[in-house]
Amino acid sequence: MFPLIDTGIPWLDFLLTLLVLVLMTYPVIGGFSWFIGVLCYQHGFKHKQNEWIDIPTEIEPMVTIMIPAHNEEISISDTVNYLMTKMNYSNYEVLVIDDGSTDSTPKILNQLMEQYEKLRVIRIEENKGKAHAFNVGIAFTKGKLILSNDADTAPEPDALWKYVNYFIQPDSFNIAAVSANMDVKNRTTILAKSQTVEFSSIVGIIKRTQAGVLGSLYAYSGANKMYRKDALIDANLFRQDRATEDISIAWDHQSKGWVSVFAPDIIFYMEVPENLKMLYRQRRRWAKGGTEVWLTNFKKVLLHPFQHIGRTVMFIDQTLSIIWAFVFWIFLFIFIIMLINFLIEGNTERVYHMLTMNFIFVSFEMIAGLMQLGTSMLIDDNGNKLKYFIFSPFYMLLFWMMNAAAIVITFIPAVKTILGYGKGTWTSPERRGNE
Repeated sequence: MFPLIDTGIPWLDFLLTLLVLVLMTYPVIGGFSWFIGVLCYQHGFKHKQNEWIDIPTEIEPMVTIMIPAHNEEISISDTVNYLMTKMNYSNYEVLVIDDGSTDSTPKILNQLMEQYEKLRVIRIEENKGKAHAFNVGIAFTKGKLILSNDADTAPEPDALWKYVNYFIQPDSFNIAAVSANMDVKNRTTILAKSQTVEFSSIVGIIKRTQAGVLGSLYAYSGANKMYRKDALIDANLFRQDRATEDISIAWDHQSKGWVSVFAPDIIFYMEVPENLKMLYRQRRRWAKGGTEVWLTNFKKVLLHPFQHIGRTVMFIDQTLSIIWAFVFWIFLFIFIIMLINFLIEGNTERVYHMLTMNFIFVSFEMIAGLMQLGTSMLIDDNGNKLKYFIFSPFYMLLFWMMNAAAIVITFIPAVKTILGYGKGTWTSPERRGNE
């Protein structure tokens, strides 16, 4: 192999060149793999729902819709009213876990309980986090099926009976959770519209591939998914010190032999960050949670790589993502230093060479990214999101860099969590309310 890097040490040149080539081709290999995975999902996925069964009211399984809430005075009333009046299902309850709210959330919930008989509220005096709220709430659920629903999220009216369809099939006894297809509710800013592109990419290709080929999911859709109560109990409930309970429980389920299913035909709408501060807070939490899961499962995968091939493949992909994030910033720093040095020396030939190679590299990444995003938006939601494809370059330039930065910044905090110094308390996102 002809080395791209020349340090004068042959073995080091080989390793560094190999690393660079892997990182350069990683997006293309990933995009091609996701595309093949979609074909496998479309034509061979065992738990794909092709026909919906009408469930008579008298035999509907009981479902508990659980809403963990912390300082949600802006959105909680609209969400509860929607869930109580718009769902095409009869046998369900709504259980709100008020996790130490200090705003008007408790007062609003008390008023709503007077209005709706199916609404119950559990009050936790001290904020201990979403996972803790879930674990407390599970003890009070009436249903054996639990729909986790965020306080700013609205599932489609048919969501409950569609979810239940997955759990009443003859071969569904080992399904732990069904994760739905997310969509953006507040498409009012460029940032929010760009996340429509992102969700289409994540959901349109990656989750289909994970479910159809790997037999599991890297993470459940955090804002809306349905759990089998017995599967939660079997996994010892949610880890309360983790940043992302939806990623953590997905890996705990597959470690126990449970199956996770993706349901692209069940849609829910969620609010997304509309400014950079909110977006960074969200991505920092996601990155930390992903690294925590990676560290937690490192030994399991290393010692038993063939025990669950799907888990091992997802672990390798996560490993490459973490390495890519660090290498990206290291290479960028080296590039800037070298560019400044050549500019000071007046070496225009090297400056031109560096800028040209960088342009080629960025173009290579952008083309690969556009191919993946374009394919995903064609597949997801029958192509109805294609009009947002124009926001793809903005998404790739901003979100990829922010996600890479979040992984690097939260790596040490994630290590501290694994060592026993983590906490699961949360701060409610900023809400705009109705305008």
